Amino acid sequence: MTPSAVPDVLAPNLRVVFVGINPGRVSDAARAHFANPRNDFWRLLHAAKFTSRLYDPSEQFEVLQEGIGITNAAYRTTPGSGDLRKGDFDGARLERVALELQPQWLGFVGKEAYRGAFGGRPQLGVQETRIAGTQLFVLPSTSPANAAVPWRERLRSFAELAGRSSGRPMRQAVRAIVVAPDKRTLLLQYGNDYDSWWIPPGGGIDPGESDEQALRRELREELGIEHYELGPLLWENHRYFALDPHFCGQNNRHYLVRVPSDEARHISEARDSRWFTVEEIAALPDPPFDLENLLSSASGW
Repeated sequence: MTPSAVPDVLAPNLRVVFVGINPGRVSDAARAHFANPRNDFWRLLHAAKFTSRLYDPSEQFEVLQEGIGITNAAYRTTPGSGDLRKGDFDGARLERVALELQPQWLGFVGKEAYRGAFGGRPQLGVQETRIAGTQLFVLPSTSPANAAVPWRERLRSFAELAGRSSGRPMRQAVRAIVVAPDKRTLLLQYGNDYDSWWIPPGGGIDPGESDEQALRRELREELGIEHYELGPLLWENHRYFALDPHFCGQNNRHYLVRVPSDEARHISEARDSRWFTVEEIAALPDPPFDLENLLSSASGW
C-alpha cells in the first residue's frame, strides 16, 4: 500500500491514538491531519481538554507530548470518503499499531473509519472489541460533510473519551431539582469559550459529607437559600468529561427540593439562573434531565 503524504503521528504508550478515515485533498496538500479549516477536529480536542491549547494542523507532532497520536484507517487521498474502496483499508495495520505501540485507546473519528477497518455496524462510544490492552471508541466524524451532527453532540462524545482515558476517579456529586409552587424548576447556566449549558444547582460531595450535608452546603453557596423541603432521591446518572483536573467525570444523584417561592437566584459563579417549565427544559439543545424519569417522579408535585 502506497504511504500517504500525511505522516502518521505515533509513539509508544500514548493515551489515545485518533484514527481518521483517510486524507482529503486539503490534508494531502498540507501534509497534515484534519487540515481543512472547516473540520472541527482540532477545536474539539481543545474543547474536550485533550490538549492544553488549540493546535494548528501544522503542529501535529507536538500533540505527542499531550499523549495524543493520529493516523488514518486508509492511506489513499480521495475527494471524499465515499470514493474509498474496501481494499484501501488496512485493519491489520491498526492492530499492529495497538499491539506494538500499546496506546490505551484507539479513537475512530467517524463510524466509517471503524467500519472500513473492522467491519460491522458500530455505534458511537466504547466498543466491545479490544486489541490486547487497547480499548476502542467510536466518535462522530468531525468532517464538514457531517454537519447534520451538531457541535454539542460531537463535543459530548469527545469529552466522554477524554474522561474515560484520563485514568482519574469519578467524582460523586449531588444535584437539586429545585421546584417552585407553580412547578417550574430552577437551572443555572455555565459555559466556556466553546459552549454553554444549563444544569441544576449542586456539586461535588466533600470527604465525610452525607448527600444531605453536601446538598445543603451547595444550595447555600450557589443560591443562598436555607428554607426548603428536601425530598427524595429522584434518579442517578453519570457523565464522563475532563473539565476537572482531578476527576474523569461526575456521578450525580438528583434530589427533589421544594421551595416556598421562585425568589431564589444564583449568587455563585454561574453566568445566569432561570426558572423553567418542563416543556422549556425539553426544548433546550441539551436537556440536563432524564425527562421521562422527572415526569414519572413528578406525579405528586
